[in-house]
Amino acid sequence: MERKVVVVCVAVGLLGLLSAALGFAAEGTRIKASDVQMTTQGECIYPRSPALALGLTATVALVMAQAIINTVAGCICCKKHRHPSDTNWTVALISFIISWVTFIIAFLLLLTGAAFNDQHGVQGMYLGDYCFVVKAGVFSGGALMSLTSVALGIVYYVALSSSKNVQPWDPQQNQGIAMGQPQIPPRSTEPVFVHEDTYNRQQVP
Repeated sequence: MERKVVVVCVAVGLLGLLSAALGFAAEGTRIKASDVQMTTQGECIYPRSPALALGLTATVALVMAQAIINTVAGCICCKKHRHPSDTNWTVALISFIISWVTFIIAFLLLLTGAAFNDQHGVQGMYLGDYCFVVKAGVFSGGALMSLTSVALGIVYYVALSSSKNVQPWDPQQNQGIAMGQPQIPPRSTEPVFVHEDTYNRQQVP
């Protein structure tokens, strides 16, 4: 494996681990229902929580990892298709698609969790007799999706790098084979006349 590929994989992997760790940390420090108090006027009193900063930092780390992978490897949609039998190309394509899907999910979960934890003091966010808090599992789900997205991004980059030595496949490259066959001139249907003296000379010793 080339040194460049190793360096990129290590850097992106560290960013993915950082994003996941911060996501789990935000899950542990998020505002819970037991932390919120309700006043006699029906207003909710929220404490301060580091989950906002942790969630935003996890989101930034995830975006940086995705940006590095797609900048170095490039978009697979803009590259010429390899031969259909190239396994590395197929693995790269599948990893690319799933990586982007999990990236979007992780981005939304982390950003939503951070936004809803951006509240402290007296707020009027309550539903009936209950104050509104972020549901458990939002940050941890974003952390898992972040880790999955980065891992698949690394697989995509490695598989695509391994596929560079394979000759690109052109579906039109075999269309000219039939035209390369030797051309046999058509037989003449007209009779050929031989002079009588020529025939006699061939018969006489």
